[in-house]
Amino acid sequence: MKKIYLIRHCEAVGQEPDAELSIEGCRKAHELCEILKNKGIEYIVSSPYKRAVQSIEPFAVWSVLEIELDDRLREKKMAEGNLDRWMYKLKCSFDDLSIRYEGGETSEEVMTRGVQAIQETLKSDKDNIAVVTHGAIMTLILKHFDSSVGFSTWRNLQNPDIYILEFGEGESVELMRMFI
Repeated sequence: MKKIYLIRHCEAVGQEPDAELSIEGCRKAHELCEILKNKGIEYIVSSPYKRAVQSIEPFAVWSVLEIELDDRLREKKMAEGNLDRWMYKLKCSFDDLSIRYEGGETSEEVMTRGVQAIQETLKSDKDNIAVVTHGAIMTLILKHFDSSVGFSTWRNLQNPDIYILEFGEGESVELMRMFI
């Protein structure tokens, strides 16, 4: 059985790819390290966004593991520039995965690239893997495995948050949420 610890990054000071963790986010990154220490994690894959990498760095240093960057784990691009009624439109994009706003990605496209990244990590010889990403793509990855996941799941995520995906024989996948 393989386990993926699907982790949403800690609190950051912005949404840009180079946004760093806030002071609280840095504190939570160290708490995250303590939580992960006894999980037997052997491999780390992360979104290249700075806040994702900084969220797992304390654990990577402690465990002496490299952080492999995977651009497919980056956050969903909703639209080019600011989007009016952003929250409403995000909800709509979870209800209809094919919705595309100008210059953005569909949820279906984001789900596909996220699930591809997960499937690729499962091909490694490692059994316990940490995957660090962002809220919308994390929710869409979870939705791939459990159709009941959606906007309300996203809305209830914390920074950080952890879901454990246990892959059994065949195609069976069990989702569990760890509370921090």
